[in-house]
Amino acid sequence: MKRFSLSSFAVGITLALGFTAPAVAQQQGSIASYIVSIGGINVSTIDIRLGLEGASYQLDVVADVAGLAQVVAQGSGAVNSGGAITATGLQSSRFYLETRAADERFALQTVYSGGNASVGDVSPALTESVDRVPVNASHRSGVNDPLAAFILRGQALDGTLCNRTLRIYTGIERFDMPLTYVETTTATSTRTAYQGPVVLCAMRYVPISGHFETSEITAYLRDSNRMLVWYMPLNDSGFFIPYRVLMGSSFGDISMVLVGLQ
Repeated sequence: MKRFSLSSFAVGITLALGFTAPAVAQQQGSIASYIVSIGGINVSTIDIRLGLEGASYQLDVVADVAGLAQVVAQGSGAVNSGGAITATGLQSSRFYLETRAADERFALQTVYSGGNASVGDVSPALTESVDRVPVNASHRSGVNDPLAAFILRGQALDGTLCNRTLRIYTGIERFDMPLTYVETTTATSTRTAYQGPVVLCAMRYVPISGHFETSEITAYLRDSNRMLVWYMPLNDSGFFIPYRVLMGSSFGDISMVLVGLQ
């Protein structure tokens, strides 16, 4: 986690380092529950709470280790995002992440204003390395955090949801996630919490700065052509949330699928 990137964020979630909500007031809102699996083996359960109040939102993530992952994954942490509701989704004003494993603690906090982000406050500080691509001020302009970016807002469940690029700055790394429309289909599995129309978007990972040039995971994600997200409507709220996320990896597909919605 000290080299925080899309890859470490995804792996951190899928290995379920015990994310729990930070000490902030919980708002009433929708809770989407997911099961994360790697190579068909369940490793984590994740609850994502979206609280809406006027023109503001709050996102909290709670996760627990499941199945065989309990043998290998230990730790706890917190993830929170808050900010403003816009015509196309959510715009972060703050992003907070904390993880604890054994006697190690990692914390990251980033502030956003009008889509412009501050330099992330990281503890412990990152070790300087010539291998890390520098983040300049322009890279922190017109960006969102890695939670808020994936909650979309639109007029309809159609291909227009995919016609966008998610410009993400975590506080350490800057990358783009271009979405491309693939198809509109129907979710039918009774093992999930939703049966109905979904829109499938293909994703790409485009590293810009803050990553390490020699990182094998960064290179793998950059070259991957198998990153997919299916979007579904969040009741009649006008928001659209992931129904399923699939990412290919050398150790099997990483899949996150909706199993509960309140």
